[in-house]
Formats: sequence, structure tokens, C-alpha cells
Amino acid sequence: MMNMRALVYNSPRNISVQDVPVPEIGATEVLVKIKYCGVCGTDMHIYNGEGGAFAATPPLVMGHELSGVVEKVGAMVKKVKPGDLVSVDPNDMCGECHYCKNAMEQFCENVIGSGTTVDGGFAQYIAAKEKQVFKFKEGTDPLTAAMAEPVSCCIHGIDLCGIKPGDEVLVIGGGPIGLIMLQLAKMAGASKTVLSEPVAEKREIAEKLGADLTINPLEEDVEAILKGNCRNISTVIECVGSARTIDNAIQWAGKGATIMMFGLTGPDQVINLKPDIVFKKELKVTSSFINPYTFQRAVAILESGRLNVKDTISHIVELEDCVKVFEDAKYRGTGKAVIKLND
Repeated sequence: MMNMRALVYNSPRNISVQDVPVPEIGATEVLVKIKYCGVCGTDMHIYNGEGGAFAATPPLVMGHELSGVVEKVGAMVKKVKPGDLVSVDPNDMCGECHYCKNAMEQFCENVIGSGTTVDGGFAQYIAAKEKQVFKFKEGTDPLTAAMAEPVSCCIHGIDLCGIKPGDEVLVIGGGPIGLIMLQLAKMAGASKTVLSEPVAEKREIAEKLGADLTINPLEEDVEAILKGNCRNISTVIECVGSARTIDNAIQWAGKGATIMMFGLTGPDQVINLKPDIVFKKELKVTSSFINPYTFQRAVAILESGRLNVKDTISHIVELEDCVKVFEDAKYRGTGKAVIKLND
């Protein structure tokens, strides 16, 4: 049995790069030689012992935002071949439970999650079912392809926002997800996109990516600026995942607005919601969970070149050095950290 190098989650705040077996594949599976795998907020929650979208039990190879080249295919695989550049949808749904049968596969009762319930992408190779593997057209940048999973999650969130042409959209938090959401909001027809973000470098990237207005909430009066520059904020997308910024979203939302709680909070975090504000503004408060039915759309939008994801990436770190990404917050301060697994 051949070995590969992988980053293994051993216990909360205890990870290490180790030798582990290269996974074997069955007749309907694909072996992917991974090029890049992004570090997600979910990975940080697992690292800190807080869990992710699904229960994670160590020892575990985390990671679910990946791209790579097909190394080998099972005898029954038809849609990809060795040498193809692919990404992998980490969520393997059963297709048989109540939720899968009722077009709510994100709540599958038997889901298998690469990087959460089974080994994922912080390794040199991954095995995945053919249905989870999505091919990119020739010439696509593997670094761009690695962002398919987060983009697919953002597309689901944007769908639930119901943005209409001419709407004004406020995004809270200018991390990689917030910057993707800004661009998708514009594509959905927003006439004005606003970013609230205290870090100057993130505001600058947002402006480069088309934000119409950026605000520093620690130094500027957000409500006053919105009142002076916007008619009515119809959608607020919260991409931080803290009680404070969720409160801000409710406070800054316009009349009849939809508030999308997209940022991942800790499992025990609580918000103080004032029903009177929700009532008087007739707010719709919602959330978005993983990426049902959106992965192929994510591939399409990345292939089109219309969505800039590379400017959201701040660090590319070699596998042997990647423990520092989790231990040192500077690697997550201005953008997405991506782990390089193979040349």
C-alpha cells in the first residue's frame, strides 16, 4: 500500500502532517491528485473543537475546497478520465431519505462529508464518487478551480436572498466569502453594492472587484453613510458570523429587507433579536446551509471568467508548512489561505 502526506486533525488544536495510506477506489470512484485545497471557516471550527457543518471525529484529514487532476478512475466511471482538471463536491447525499426525496438534499439524514465525516482534501490524494467529481474545461487555472465549493455555497445563499435588478445590497465582512458575495450580488442585478469592513486592505480589494461603496464600521457612522448614499438596503448579507455583526445587519437593513445570516458562528453563540425592529421593517431573516444543486453552476461561473476569486486568496502555503495557517491568525487576516498539495 502506497503512502501520501496529509494534514491530520488529531484532537482540538492538535494537527500534524503525517504519512497516511493513499485511498483505494472502487468501480464508481475517482482518485484525484490534489493541487490546492483552501482553508475554510469550517476547518477552523473543527480545529478548535467546535465542529463544522457535520460532526467531525478525529483522526481526520480536513479540507473540502479542492482542485486536482484525475489520477485513476474505476471501471464504471464514464464522465472523467485521467488528466482531467476537476473539483470535488464534498457532500455525498444518499438520495433516499425524506429530505433527498423532497428537494432538500442539504439536510440529508445520511450525508457523507469529505473533510468532515470522512477524510478530505488536505492530502495529496482523495477518493470520491463519480457523482461528486466536476470537470473543468481545458486551460482553467487549478487555483481558480479550487474555489468551486465556496462559490457553490455562495450561489445557494444568493439564490435565497432573492436579489432583484435595481436592489441595493449591503455585505458585512470583506473576507473571501464576502468578496464573492459582492460580485454575485452584482451579477444578480444589484444596482449598488456596499461593504462594511474594518480592514483597509479588504476594502481596497472590494473596490477593485466592483464595490460601489466601502465603509469602516469602527471609524465611520454606517447608518448615516447608508442614509446619505442609498435609497433602501433591500438585502444584507452577513459574512462574519458574530452576534455583533448579526445585530448590525438587523439595525442597518432597510424596509422589507432580507437578512442573510451566512457567516458561520460558534455553536453556542446567541443573538439578542428585537422583534419590534423586525416587525416595523417587515424584515425577512434567513440563512443558508451548504450547497444543494449549485456545484455545476459554480463551475460554469468560474469557467466564464466573470467571477474573480484569485484576488480573494492571500496566502499559498506548502503542505509541510501548513500547520502555521491554523496556529497563526495572520494567515487569515486579509484573505483566503490555500494549501498546495502537489506541483
